[in-house]
Amino acid sequence: MGDSEGAGRSVADKVFSIADAFQSGDELTLTEVAQRARLPISTTHRLLAEWVEWGGLVRGDDGRYRVGIKLWRLGTRQPTARRLRDLARPYLDDLLDATREHVHLAVRDDLGAVYLERLSGRDAVPVISDVGTRLPLHATGVGLVLLAFSPPEVFDAVLAAGPRRYLPNTLTSDAQLRARLAEIRLTGLDTSVEELTSGAFSVAAPVRDATGTVVAAVSIVARVERKAEPQFALGVRMAARGISAALGWRP
Repeated sequence: MGDSEGAGRSVADKVFSIADAFQSGDELTLTEVAQRARLPISTTHRLLAEWVEWGGLVRGDDGRYRVGIKLWRLGTRQPTARRLRDLARPYLDDLLDATREHVHLAVRDDLGAVYLERLSGRDAVPVISDVGTRLPLHATGVGLVLLAFSPPEVFDAVLAAGPRRYLPNTLTSDAQLRARLAEIRLTGLDTSVEELTSGAFSVAAPVRDATGTVVAAVSIVARVERKAEPQFALGVRMAARGISAALGWRP
């Protein structure tokens, strides 16, 4: 397979094509994954290594790859990741057009927020998130939203793990986090200012499925100088509601 097979495809498309290769639950060789994903061997090998490092896939002693526990858990808890991303994309595109900053879509996996999509304006503030990145729930806007609507035992586990203070504004205490999560549940919105990345703030809102369960979060991350601009909160709310409606949610 030539490199032209992967040319012009986004990082997100390549990442999800690897996941799609395992839809039938098969154990696959490197070559079989590359053929199903329509990617060059070299690209496939690199992406598979990242999937294995994260825990989404497992490489057996015979060299074959199979679905790992993290990907299995994610699939059983959430709408199909690719379907969610595809349904969300028009709303994320609109959000990007309106702000020219970073736009995120994330879901919870255990005590982390996994990013299904990231769209970025050319001059957006530098961030560490990317498609497939897993970041802590307590230190990210999308993570705090997901934590706010998670079962109580998830919050207990976050505290037991000893939340890391990345920056002075990072919330780490029981009282601070409980107050923040209560506010998110009340307002349906989180605003984080320099809690993970210096010079950045985020606005995040929950995405619900047809049952009303929060299954994802959408956010904008922008330069902190823009935090008073009203279009961020409004845009994130509208995007989250639009994606929720696409999933079948009716208030």
